[in-house]
Amino acid sequence: MNALISVSDKTGIVELARALHASGLKLLSTGGTAKLLADNGLPVTEVAEMTGFPEMLDGRVKTLHPKVHGGLLARRDLPAHMAALAEHQIDTIDVLVVNLYPFEATVAQAGCTLEDAIENIDIGGPAMVRSAAKNWKDVAVLTDASQYAGVIAELQAEGKVSGRTRLALSIAAFNRISQYDGAISDYLSAIALGDGVPAGDAAPVLDLFPGQSNGRFVKVQDLRYGENAHQQAALYRDLYPAPGSLVTARQLQGKELSYNNIADADAAWECVKSFSPPACVIVKHANPCGVAVGAHALEAYSKAFQTDPTSAFGGIIALNTVLDEAAAQQIAKQFVEVLMAPGFTAEALEVFKSKVNVRILQIDLPKGGERPWDQGRNFMDMKRIGSGILLQTADNHELTLADLKVVTTRQPTAEELNDLLFAWKVAKYVKSNAIVFCKGGMTMGVGAGQMSRLDSARIASIKAGHAQLSLAGTVVASDAFFPFRDGLDVVVDAGATCVIQPGGSMRDQEVIDAANERGVAMVFSGVRHFRH
Repeated sequence: MNALISVSDKTGIVELARALHASGLKLLSTGGTAKLLADNGLPVTEVAEMTGFPEMLDGRVKTLHPKVHGGLLARRDLPAHMAALAEHQIDTIDVLVVNLYPFEATVAQAGCTLEDAIENIDIGGPAMVRSAAKNWKDVAVLTDASQYAGVIAELQAEGKVSGRTRLALSIAAFNRISQYDGAISDYLSAIALGDGVPAGDAAPVLDLFPGQSNGRFVKVQDLRYGENAHQQAALYRDLYPAPGSLVTARQLQGKELSYNNIADADAAWECVKSFSPPACVIVKHANPCGVAVGAHALEAYSKAFQTDPTSAFGGIIALNTVLDEAAAQQIAKQFVEVLMAPGFTAEALEVFKSKVNVRILQIDLPKGGERPWDQGRNFMDMKRIGSGILLQTADNHELTLADLKVVTTRQPTAEELNDLLFAWKVAKYVKSNAIVFCKGGMTMGVGAGQMSRLDSARIASIKAGHAQLSLAGTVVASDAFFPFRDGLDVVVDAGATCVIQPGGSMRDQEVIDAANERGVAMVFSGVRHFRH
């Protein structure tokens, strides 16, 4: 019995090889891996010695040989297969350990040349993996260092790898080949060929959207049901999830997350992590119903809750700062479905121990200013449509004071400017048409998801009235331009003194004139934030 080991990532390989050798397997290997094993006192035979054919073409051809693939593919239960091996003096290969050339890591490096990319496309490795995975009943195939410990434990306990484990390893192997080929396809089909074949020693120009998009998602868990009880659902994550994203969360307590919990939690988390000061976001049905910043978690939560206490019932709460006992005690007074933060004090967790159904998620925020969208073309928004998908870059435009264009006679005050930026950030996460009243770093009224911008404005002011909040002196953010002055009149009648909107309407001047007539300030952002 033989084990063939050929790895680029040599993490843990010596320990695995020792376990294989101790189980009576003869070790076969290639190049640097063979040297490493020999240097660690393990008896190892080079593949070239076994095949009787040297490595050639700078290592491009070394395992593409009948003595390798015959040993992997032969079915031990078929006498004809075993007779063919004997006739051609081919030994069985019972364990294959392969991890592939680091193509994904290579093309992720800035300035990666086409030559570097091509030379990191593995040929022999995937061929061997496919052969071994196809013949899983007789061959165990390991494609990742994370699998070594489990196999070592089985070898030490049973002296062999179980059939269940071999099948699981086969499935993982085919998944790995799919991921690998998908990455190669994504990269190569993104190469812009407008100016001909790119030079091999230069980094090629890559189109933002490749000619073929190969989604690669890993199942995290089955869900009890989807949006409704008659729908089935499961949660998947990106193969390489962005740091600080919801799918990286650790659930510290509470019931299993539902489909709607996850969708709403993502909306809350994406919104709250866009703020730098301590912030709290409360979401209900995918829309923020309260957002605020404060000096600490308690103040941020208290202000966010004031916006719409009715809608906050049974909501999703996210904070971008560690939740302490004081904030936890206040939050625990309301019915909450999911509570998220980058950290929780021991005292805060103790507060929720008796509320066993509350789902508490800890999500580590990106460090060092890293943002998920810094991954560029790897970070896309995707929407499923009938027999297709829509892909777009993420809406990560960030507005600064320097970007604002004041278009009215009245100038915003310094306090209003700060609230305008706050309101604009919130509006980005509210379903269109979005109208958001804010003051003092908190939302005062939110109108979301209406077919008419005018209705959104009315609903936002009605919400503020129900929460007994005065809109006098508030600022308003509109995610798209006011097509007529009527929407402006509604928010000014409610008490707003300053408005931010993208501009760009044919009737911009009409709306500007109305703002001057009403004595309010208006600024244009120059960008729109539709969220459908």
